[in-house]
Amino acid sequence: MLPLLKGVSLLTVSFLCWACASVPPSRIADYVPTEPVADESVLLNHPRPLEAALVLISDTLAPDASPNLPDEAFTKLGEELKQEISRALPVSIKTVVPVEDGRSFAGNQSRWSELAQQHGVEYLAVVVLSSTEQEYPVTLFLGWTTHAQPGLRRDNWSLVEFALLDAQNGTVLARAEGRGWATLDYPTAPGINQWYPVIYLRPQDPNRPIWPPTYEGAPYTLRVVSFDQAAKRLTSRLQHDWIGELERDAAARRGSG
Repeated sequence: MLPLLKGVSLLTVSFLCWACASVPPSRIADYVPTEPVADESVLLNHPRPLEAALVLISDTLAPDASPNLPDEAFTKLGEELKQEISRALPVSIKTVVPVEDGRSFAGNQSRWSELAQQHGVEYLAVVVLSSTEQEYPVTLFLGWTTHAQPGLRRDNWSLVEFALLDAQNGTVLARAEGRGWATLDYPTAPGINQWYPVIYLRPQDPNRPIWPPTYEGAPYTLRVVSFDQAAKRLTSRLQHDWIGELERDAAARRGSG
């Protein structure tokens, strides 16, 4: 029994290490400066709401990057982020600027300034989307019974990174990220479409299935679902941080009064 347990433990550790390695690393530093980063309280001293353009960058430059979202899903996500970021922060987003290849912005402050001038704003809400995927064989069960079929599982890890940029001097006024994880199970044998393909949210809700509208489009649905989760966590983080900053500012004012 001991050798078996040892083998299972090693397999579990190997899986966890492999999964962690597949999670996309931060990509936003390739587009906006990491320094200087303003103190969070600086945002309190700016006239509010700040007018900004939302720059949505799809990053697929990493060697293991997943493909872009479909155009319709990319546009829809941009519109949703426009609304949710405006609710989470004292920022009024005037327009969404989709960018499928952001290499011209990498380390180029003048490019950011030009973009802000084109859209009549002083601030840019830069959002970078990136994801990775891994696929491996699994055993699928029909109707959650003991009838097994060979299949494949595809895990997608998505990352949505945000930086509020003063386009004139390159200062970052706020920064946050949100991560998503979803799994697609599908059979290698035909004829079991009643149950598969199916998508599950990970890790918080593995028991609520999401069925893609088409078999062929299932990988695209997987990415849409995963990015949607990451975007929700991003805006929740932004709102949490901003409320915390307001509460600290109010406490400081009471203490000095």
